[in-house]
Amino acid sequence: MKFDIFVPTRIISGVGCIKDNKDKLLLGRRAYIVTGKSGAKKSGALDGITAILAEAGVEYRHFDGCRENPRLLDCYAAGKDAAAFGADFVIGIGGGSAIDSAKAVAMFAAHPEMEAEEIFAAPASGKKPLPLVAVATTSGTGSEANGISVMTLPNGVSKKSFIGAVCWPTVSFIDPAYTYSLPRSFTVSCALDAFAHAAESYLSPKSTEFSRLCATYAAKNIWSILKNCPDEFTPDHRAALQNSSTAAGIAISVTGTGFPHPLGYSITMLDGVPHGAACAIFYGAYIGYNMKTEQGRALVESFCRAIDATPDELAKQLPRLSGVELSFTEAQIEERVDLIKGAKNYVNSPYVLNDREKTEIYRELFGEKK
Repeated sequence: MKFDIFVPTRIISGVGCIKDNKDKLLLGRRAYIVTGKSGAKKSGALDGITAILAEAGVEYRHFDGCRENPRLLDCYAAGKDAAAFGADFVIGIGGGSAIDSAKAVAMFAAHPEMEAEEIFAAPASGKKPLPLVAVATTSGTGSEANGISVMTLPNGVSKKSFIGAVCWPTVSFIDPAYTYSLPRSFTVSCALDAFAHAAESYLSPKSTEFSRLCATYAAKNIWSILKNCPDEFTPDHRAALQNSSTAAGIAISVTGTGFPHPLGYSITMLDGVPHGAACAIFYGAYIGYNMKTEQGRALVESFCRAIDATPDELAKQLPRLSGVELSFTEAQIEERVDLIKGAKNYVNSPYVLNDREKTEIYRELFGEKK
C-alpha cells in the first residue's frame, strides 16, 4: 500500500478565516470573480471579499452566470471576458459548480486563443491557468481541494472532466459560517455527495494509505451526523461537514470516484435530481455488487468498521436519505443508461458493472410497478 499524495493548494479554514488572512486572498491586482446567481451573495462571502478587494485597491469584475452542472460554453465566454478585462487571478465563490467553473475560467483566461473543447487536453499539454482562489460556501463536492473540474458539454446532457495538478486552486478558504444560510435539504444532499466521495475513494483500486485516512475521517464525521439526520444543523455540524467535504475532495484527487457517480449523472441532467441525492440512491446497489467479490467485501467491511456503520445500514439508509422517487418506462431507462454507459468510473470499483447490470439497477430502482 502506497502513501503517495500531492496537495498543492493551501487550505485555510475556520470562521472568519478570510478576514484573518486577507493577504492570502490577494493574488494580483485585477480579480475576476466567478459565482452563481445568488448563493455567494446570500452566504455573505461575496460582500466580504469585494470589501477586502476594494480596501486593497484591487480592481475586479464579477461574472454571476454559473449554473448547476457548469456549462463548458458559459465558462469559455467568461474566460474570454476575464482575458479582455486583464484579470491576473480568479476567485471562485460557491459550491462545486462555481469552483469548477472558476477552474475552467482561469484556464481560458490564461489562454484566450484556445477553442472551448481544447481545455480537456490543456493540463496534459503543459498549459497553466491563472492563479485561483476558491471560497467554499457548501459542503459537498470538495472542489476546493482537488484539481478536478466537471463540465457539461454543448449537447447539454454529457459531461467531461479536465484534470491536472495545475488545476488545483492556489489557496482555498473554508469558512463554515458561509454555509449557515443553506436549507436543510440542500445541506443533506451536499453531505451525501461528500460521503459518496469518501466511500468510493476508499473502495477504489487507486487508493493509498493517505487517501483512506482522508476518506474515513470524512465519512465517519458525515455518517455520525446523517444517521440521525437532525432537523437543524448546528454550527458544529456545519464545521464538521465542511471539513469532511474538503477531506473527501482530497481523497478523490488521488482516486477519482466509483460507479454511483456516473449512474447518477442521468437523473441529474435529465430529471433535475441534485447530485448528492443522485449518487446516494444507488448505494444499495453499490454496497451489494461490491460485496459479491472477496476484495470488495473486505473493503466494504473495513470501511464500515472505520466509520461505525454496517453494510446493511449504508445500503438502506443512504438511498432513503436521498429522497429520490422516480418512475421510468423501459424506453426512458434505456435512454438514461445509454447516456452514461461509457463512463470511466465503472472500472474504479472492486466490482465492475456490465451494461446489463446497469440497466438492471435502473429497472430495480425506477421501473414502472405493475
